[in-house]
Amino acid sequence: MAFLKFNKSELVNLAYSLKREILCANKSGAYCNTSIVTCNTRRYHGLLAVTLDRFGGDRFLLLSALDESLTVNGKQFNLGIHCYGDIYEPRGHKYVIDFSADPVPQITYKVGEIVFRKSLLLVSDQDQLLVKYELLESPAKATVQIKPFLAFRNIHDLTSQNASARTWGTPVQNGVSFKMYPNFPDLVLQVSDSDAKFVADPHWYNGITYSDEYRRGFDCREDLMVPGYFETTMKEGDSFIVSASLHEEKTAGLSRKYSSGLAHAHEITSNHDQLVHCADLLVTCHNQRHKINAGYSWMYTGLLRETLQALPGLALYGLGDPKLFESILDNLIADEQERLFRRTTQVEAPLRMADALQAYIDFGADPAKVWHKYGIIIRGIIESYLPGERKEVSMQPNGLLWAQMDGVALSWMNAYIEGRPVTERAGYQVETNAFWYNAISFAVEMESLYGAGSGEFTARWKEILDLVKENFQKIFWNERMGCLADYVDNNGQNMDIRPNQLYAIWVKHSPVDELLAPSVLRVVDNELVTSRGIRTLSPRDVKYRGVYEGTQLDRDLAYHQGSTRPSLLAPYVEVSFKVKGPSFWKRAEWLTEGFYQDLNKHGVGAFSELYDGDPPHEPHGAISSALSTAALLTVDYLMEKYKEK
Repeated sequence: MAFLKFNKSELVNLAYSLKREILCANKSGAYCNTSIVTCNTRRYHGLLAVTLDRFGGDRFLLLSALDESLTVNGKQFNLGIHCYGDIYEPRGHKYVIDFSADPVPQITYKVGEIVFRKSLLLVSDQDQLLVKYELLESPAKATVQIKPFLAFRNIHDLTSQNASARTWGTPVQNGVSFKMYPNFPDLVLQVSDSDAKFVADPHWYNGITYSDEYRRGFDCREDLMVPGYFETTMKEGDSFIVSASLHEEKTAGLSRKYSSGLAHAHEITSNHDQLVHCADLLVTCHNQRHKINAGYSWMYTGLLRETLQALPGLALYGLGDPKLFESILDNLIADEQERLFRRTTQVEAPLRMADALQAYIDFGADPAKVWHKYGIIIRGIIESYLPGERKEVSMQPNGLLWAQMDGVALSWMNAYIEGRPVTERAGYQVETNAFWYNAISFAVEMESLYGAGSGEFTARWKEILDLVKENFQKIFWNERMGCLADYVDNNGQNMDIRPNQLYAIWVKHSPVDELLAPSVLRVVDNELVTSRGIRTLSPRDVKYRGVYEGTQLDRDLAYHQGSTRPSLLAPYVEVSFKVKGPSFWKRAEWLTEGFYQDLNKHGVGAFSELYDGDPPHEPHGAISSALSTAALLTVDYLMEKYKEK
């Protein structure tokens, strides 16, 4: 990522550096995530978090930090940094002179005449972090001490000093193995330098504070165990590797393993390369099962809606791998039987299976083979919305879907405050019914062409399809405002200007007359489009919150009430190309270029989940979002397609 630029003069400024996060992830489901000065600001931050099947497949943080100190000519300099309330101690960030993310995160320190560098490499297919230390310049030999800060907890939790913790380790080759609590795996810390020694000196470091959690009003303090420190001596030009892993290794091979991993790191030369690299990181292969991680570092892997929405962008347009597309989809179907066919609080999510398969066919998949394999799934999903099948949503006599459970948000807009949904949207939801119409249309079309049945399914659902078509526009179209209602309940049309109506003119089989699409698009253009994605609510609405900051309450009010979603660019850009043709190309370019300008902020080299609705549109949420990454890859794909025209 040599094309990423950092303000070196501001690296020592915590207001600058703490907002910028390092993220390394691998196929095993492990990650390393911290700030660019390695001061942890979130509970999710740490140097090695791993997926543990023994605890239900959740992620657990084992190694929180490594603090380095250098002693030269009798003077000690501490390079670590932690927050304790309002105090940062030690203040190692003041020695940082450079940060690079090419090809792995590297931090360079300068202390007088001493130049010291550390590099972080997460092994691609193992739960292992390799940290390389180099003494680039030094007037004399330096004694290096490295303190490991151990957590051994779920990434969503915090830990406190306790008598149950096992604070001592078991010697291994050039290192020590730790297991703080029963049933946890061993965390094996080893050093490639055979002269390095571990000095046992267990201490709890109490009151470590995560500033981002504090700012958001969450629990933010925890105690971490430092069991001792590694110590070795270096002279100018020396280097060594520290390995943090779940298994003991032969330390003689650590340097070679680091060099091999570095050689295989993705070469990033363009914005598209960066998108593809992020797409690859967001696809895990834990236990040989491919899944999509919704976002780092606190979102979950294998979520239904997020997977179906991101799947074409990541697997097809980004990685160009149809086999991967089917592998992810097959695992999702196997894992999500309950939500696909019986109940879910995101009622539109199962229906998105149809538009994922439509994208797959458009990408070149054989439609007959696709329907032979997945037709039974689509038919089962559609039939699960018939009356009496699901408690949360059901087809009405007019053919449309009515979704309602008191006190439950039954759509992707599912933020809650004190147990009550911010945007409940009970009734006929515009996007849910658009996906409903598209799914039925897809099923009827495919079954009539490739189905092996008697035609009973096609005949029955063709009647329902016509009923939905007849009533959709009557229910949702608002002539006075020239757009579609967001939802319709017993009180009539809710005319909050939201992006959900985009999906009604985006789906392959739209229930909206083609002549109305420009009017809907014009309203979205005027009210919702920004340089960092599509707003979730018009700024003219009294409920609009343009900044996603403050307490949990403040942020939940803004989450779907004004903050933008880069993920919504995919349907918006595709519809705009359909309506406006190739002339929209320059506008599409402008809509995406801002995200590349932001690659050196928030998640370094990653694409954020959301942005403020108000300028200057600062990034927030998950630092690496599957939906945002997939949407930008989709836009890239569309721009390349229309560029030829």
